Amino acid sequence: MRLWKVRIKNRLLAGLGLALCCFSLIIFSQVNTPAASVSILENSWPPPQVHPLPPMLENWQDSTNSGDYFDRVKPPNVGHLLWSKFPIQVYVERPADANKSEEWMTAVLDVVREWGVYLPLEVVDSSEVADIRILRRAPPLRQGVLRSRSGESTYKLYTRQDGDKTVLSHRFSVYLNPNQVGKYVAATARHELGHALGIWGHSSMETDVLYFSQVRNPPPISARDVNTLKRVYQQPTRLGWEL
Repeated sequence: MRLWKVRIKNRLLAGLGLALCCFSLIIFSQVNTPAASVSILENSWPPPQVHPLPPMLENWQDSTNSGDYFDRVKPPNVGHLLWSKFPIQVYVERPADANKSEEWMTAVLDVVREWGVYLPLEVVDSSEVADIRILRRAPPLRQGVLRSRSGESTYKLYTRQDGDKTVLSHRFSVYLNPNQVGKYVAATARHELGHALGIWGHSSMETDVLYFSQVRNPPPISARDVNTLKRVYQQPTRLGWEL
């Protein structure tokens, strides 16, 4: 009987170890809009141009000279996925489960405030008007991807009227897996919102929010994250310009 209990205990410990290993290896995903859905606009895209640097980023100075990972940011054909109309409107979906609602909302809204130090963000009540929608839902299934994912950021292109001009614009949907708990809710939101604000790539350093994999002790937004974001907003893009 004692040997049987030892075997059961060992199996449980092995299973727990495997679960922790799989959890630590979950990679954050990002996908761009499928080519078929943007081809209608592509022939009329405006040429890439540089927008004025937002004042918050313009005033940002890194006294630590930490560098950046801008070389790892790979923009799609439309150019860098930066915003030119401020404040950026963010919608946060409230969980249906009242027991989890306040804790989850607090964690995600705190992350919005963290990034709001560097770019003007405004939380709105309507998903219809939002530039970025943060959703407490499992990331959409992808063909050939079998493992669960902590979060995902996707975007769609559209045109909007800016006075008498028709402007090429984009909207983001950020999916946060509802299975995330504790500090990992904020970690996933912080990472994915970084993508949605324009960092379309991953860092190779665990001390950066945009590190390519989830870590046991999630870091705050680093100087390297902000340095990278600032460089992104100094680049040309087709977004925000007249068609």
